[in-house]
This record gives sequence, structure tokens and C-alpha cells, in this order.
Amino acid sequence: MGPLITIAWTFLKIGLVFVGGGYVLIPLLHRIMVDQYRWLTLKEFLDGVAISQLTPGPLAILATFTGYRAGGFAGALVGTAAIFLPCTALMIFLSRRYERLRNIRLIREVLDGVIPAVVGLVAAAGWQLGTTSLVSVRDFVIFAAGFAILQFTKVSPLFVILGAGALGYFLHFQ
Repeated sequence: MGPLITIAWTFLKIGLVFVGGGYVLIPLLHRIMVDQYRWLTLKEFLDGVAISQLTPGPLAILATFTGYRAGGFAGALVGTAAIFLPCTALMIFLSRRYERLRNIRLIREVLDGVIPAVVGLVAAAGWQLGTTSLVSVRDFVIFAAGFAILQFTKVSPLFVILGAGALGYFLHFQ
């Protein structure tokens, strides 16, 4: 299979299971992008996750980054289109039927079962990111500060990310 076909097929499959936001997919994305295809190193993957937080649709933009690394500009376009295609088609289908679907008991019960699983997947993704990127006392201090700010204030995550980046830059040159 050619590289663009592989990129398209891979991100189309990822887009099909892109449920609950990108964070639940971090372990899957890591396995595919780093371990299976070796499109990214672990450091590049973590950098891509961090960079993607500064953009709309955070982890979907990781598809653009990975597509570019694996197949240049064409790979970036293919990866981005492929990851968004399933959710766009699903939302067009569901939005036309929302009023009818939201009142179906089975749909509500299925969602009630999916939500705890999504929380577990997010926790697993957090664990995996933490074990690979929190390696120093400084890392743990920045982690704790970011967690506390997001948990106990109304500060935008964007400002927390920018502040952490500035702090990391500043501390690097001490």
C-alpha cells in the first residue's frame, strides 16, 4: 500500500472511533503512530500532542502533524481529511434525526454506559502521558499547578498552556 493510502486508511479508521474527544484515543494514537508505523518518535508524539493543544480540534490536528511527517504536504491533507470524514458524516446524519433519537430510551441507556468508559479511557491516556513525560520535580510542579488552576479557577486552558510553556522556557535558561 502506498504511503498516502496507508495514511488515509489509518486516519479514517481512527476517525470512526473518535468518540468522546481525542484524549480517549491517546493510547491508540501512540500505538499506531509511534509503535506500529514509526511515523513519530515518542518525543515527537508528545510534542505533537502539546502543540495540538494550541489549535482548534486538538488531537485531530495531530493527524495533520503526523500526516505531514509521514507523507509531506499531501500526507497532511489526507490525514486531516480522513480523520474528519467519519465524524462529519455521522454528525450530518444524526443532526437531522436528533429530536427523534434523543427520546429513545435505548439511546439514553447506551450513552449512560459509554460515559463511564470514556472517563476510564481519558484516565488511561492521562496515565500514559504522565508516565512518559513527568520525569523531574519541575515537571510534577508544573503538572500540579496546571491541574490546580484548571480545577479551582475559571482560567482558560489556553492561558494555562501558554503560561506553562513560558515557565518551561524561562526555567530552561536558569
